[in-house]
Parts: sequence; structure tokens; C-alpha cells
Amino acid sequence: MSAKNLRAGLIGLGAMGRNHARVLAGLDGVDLVGVADPMGDQHGVAQGAPVVPTVEELIALGLDYAVVVCPTALHEEVGLKLAEAGVCALIEKPLAHTAEAARNLVEAFDARGLVAGVGHIERYNPALQSLRTRLEHGDLGEVYQVVTRRQGPFPHRIADVGVVKDLATHDIDLTGWVTGRTYESIAAHTVSKSGRPHEDMVAAVGMLTGGVMANHLVNWLSPLKERSTVVTGDKGCFVADTLTADLTFYANGAINTEWEALRAFRGVSEGDMIRYAIPKREPLLVEHERFRDAVEGKESDIVTLSQGLRTVEVAEATLRSASTGETIRLSQAAEAVR
Repeated sequence: MSAKNLRAGLIGLGAMGRNHARVLAGLDGVDLVGVADPMGDQHGVAQGAPVVPTVEELIALGLDYAVVVCPTALHEEVGLKLAEAGVCALIEKPLAHTAEAARNLVEAFDARGLVAGVGHIERYNPALQSLRTRLEHGDLGEVYQVVTRRQGPFPHRIADVGVVKDLATHDIDLTGWVTGRTYESIAAHTVSKSGRPHEDMVAAVGMLTGGVMANHLVNWLSPLKERSTVVTGDKGCFVADTLTADLTFYANGAINTEWEALRAFRGVSEGDMIRYAIPKREPLLVEHERFRDAVEGKESDIVTLSQGLRTVEVAEATLRSASTGETIRLSQAAEAVR
């Protein structure tokens, strides 16, 4: 170990925690000095670091920061202990199981001036990072709509939240991030087909600032795994596949056609298609690098707790809409949990 390296701890060795352990163990400038999991290291992934049963024992090892990868329902309790001990934290998404719990975490870390972030990993997907840069440069002109599809088989590791707070929070966060907009309202329908207490499918329509429409279709009932984000604007549309990290641009055509049946259509026409060659680094590694840099006091693009709170608020508004059949305005939703 290096005396100059940051001392990091990991909380939780479930499926995602094991990925974090792998990345932390090889992260430049960081030493993984301990892991907390009451079940121990069942898969032998602690990379030689001591494994303790409680958060308190992990904190006692002396930490600069901790990565929280325990069940969502425990995020508030664990996060508050870290904040009280003066330990910075990277907390897996969603930030917390309720907006009230998320707000408590924001206040606790802010009050102590501690660096804290949320693990919304899609922000570090190469396709979405490239897409965001191109939107900022005006490659699409005015943005009209964002459509996301996220589906796949049921993840048995998830037991404490439904598909809205587990999967749809990815799409809520990335939609606001790539467009630079915030949600003004949301309307949604959910169903539960797997016999579990939580919803496992959602269809939602949101309105963002500036009149941008968002559509989200999310489920974990499909054998087909799909992660698609389509952004349409007045110059064409971008299609980002975050499974393969591919980004494709479909331009509006500028060539007149002599085909009478097509000429009668007064909308856009098909133009060039460009598939971009972009560097493809592992998103989880990039996420850890950015958070390490933030803890070291460097300028770094991390997902703040306030941004994570906003995503939980939109997720709760989505569930409230599905329950009441009403369109929920986000200002109302935020006030309802204060």
C-alpha cells in the first residue's frame, strides 16, 4: 500500500458489489482497505482486504471514502453513519428508497462538507457521453423527444424495490443529463405480473423543461435484453445502444424525390446515417476514476446527491401517477414528501 493513496472501503458484496471490488482493487491512487458484509466474502472477491460484518467496524479501519452497494432500503442508514464519521461516499443508485430518505442523505453530507455521489453508471457509458457532447454542440438542433427502452429478465438480486426505482431511475437520470433539462410532469401506468409485491413493468410519459417530451418503457419480464435511447430533434435523431456503447445518427434528408407517393409526405425524409467510432472504456471504471478525483479535490463530473434526490422524486411521482391515474407535476410531488 502507498501512504499517499486514498483509503477506500466497500459496503456490500452482492452481484454489483463484486464488480465494485474488482474495480477498486485495481484503481490507481486508491487502496481497498476493508469490506463490510454480514454474510462475509462468499465469493472470494475481497482482494485480500479484511472483511468485517458491520459498517462501524469498517469505519474503524480509517477511510477516506466508502462505496455503498448494499440493498437500497439500507442506503439511508449506512450513509448517515458514514457522514457522521466524516467519510465521503459513493452510493449506488437509486440514492435511497424514498425521497425523504434521499433528502436526509443530501443534508447530512452537505452539512459536513463531504464529497458524495450517486452511482448512476449510464452517465459514463461511452455512447451517452458522446451523445451528450453532440447535443451540447447543437448537432441535433432543437431537441423534441427522448424515447428509452430498457427491458430484460428479472434480476433475482433485487428484492426491496420495483422496476421503477431499480431500472427506470437509469432512464430518468440519463434523460435529464443528456438533454440538460429537468422533469416538469410525469404520467405512468404500471403492472405486476411476476407475483412480487412491487411493479415489474412501467410505461411513462414525461414533459421536460423547454417542451421536450420523454417516453420510457421499462420492464424485467422479457427474455430480450434491450437498452436503447433515441433522441429526436429538428436535424434528425440519435440512437444510443448502451449495451454495445454504439451511437448512430440518422440525418434528415435534403434531397428531393421524384417518387410521388413519398413526395406527398410533407415531413422529414431519410438522409445519411452515421455510426460513430468512439472510445469504449468500462463505465464502472470511469465512474470510480471520477469519484476518486472528486475526493482528491480535483474538478470532476460526478452525479451529486442533489441530482440523485431529483431522480428519486421523479420515480416516486411515476409511482404516484400509476396509483392515482393522474399526471403529476414534479413541484407538487416534491412538496408532498417535505
